[in-house]
Amino acid sequence: MSESDGDADTDADGTDAWHLPDDLEAVRTALIEWYENDHRDFPWRRTDDPYEILVSEVMSQQTQLDRVVEAWEAFLERWPTTAALADADRADVVGFWTDHSLGYNNRAKYLHEAAGQVETEYDGEFPTTPDELQELMGVGPYTANAVASFAFNNGDAVVDTNVKRVTYRAFSIPDDDAAFEAAANDLMPAGRSRVWNNAIMELGGVACTQTPRCDEIGCPWREWCDAYASGDFTAPDVPTQPSFEGSRRQFRGRVIGTLREYDELELDTLGHRIRVDYTPDGEYGREWLEGLLGDLEDDGLVTLEDADADGDLVARLQR
Repeated sequence: MSESDGDADTDADGTDAWHLPDDLEAVRTALIEWYENDHRDFPWRRTDDPYEILVSEVMSQQTQLDRVVEAWEAFLERWPTTAALADADRADVVGFWTDHSLGYNNRAKYLHEAAGQVETEYDGEFPTTPDELQELMGVGPYTANAVASFAFNNGDAVVDTNVKRVTYRAFSIPDDDAAFEAAANDLMPAGRSRVWNNAIMELGGVACTQTPRCDEIGCPWREWCDAYASGDFTAPDVPTQPSFEGSRRQFRGRVIGTLREYDELELDTLGHRIRVDYTPDGEYGREWLEGLLGDLEDDGLVTLEDADADGDLVARLQR
């Protein structure tokens, strides 16, 4: 890949340096104007409510954005505030997650607990900084920064797969997390995290995709982009989402859904209900099922109890 404007050189300690274009204001203005002129109209981009944004961020962690819209709207119609969610039966929240195929059920549990924290520890008012937001259950650095950015315009640069791909191609940022973070923060105009983070992620999501669509989409960075100049659109490896069909996530969801219907079941009965190839002593038998249920128990979603003196186990949904 070609070197960016202000060619890369070598520092005194022998490490490679990198440089962003000299006319950063023009780079910033071009991207923001491109985004504000036309972008995908996701409903969470039309709100600055931190609860609504947190829900969208948690849902988006394992689900394509187009599929999140319906689930997000239905979730907020059912539980429109942190107070409503905190008062909800956790099994209902987990059940919603399962019914909408939103990934690991423990994210629903954490979201429920975070709502309770906002109500009891913060008097119903969300914390506003990335550091404070990380005090909420299940909220890591990325999600905290996204909520701070989009709700309060008070975040650092978001660095996701899209942002890494864009900066790697456009400005030859090395494939290194620290370099990506530094470059992303240098690029972002001060006090504009809301529009900037939306804009650069949009660029990676619709134009600088794995197969680039530079001219088709009208990428605003073509005049500065190393990859566009060289024709080398190499990018860091992009992790792929493991197939849901037959995955551990799928069977976790089936366990929760089945126990919601029957409340409690002996292990072999439960096993036969969640997979057709269940055999107690087979590859997908009691040992496999107990491991799956053990994970769910660790997440506070089910309990395992002895059913009788013979030591047979019963699985129950935690409520």
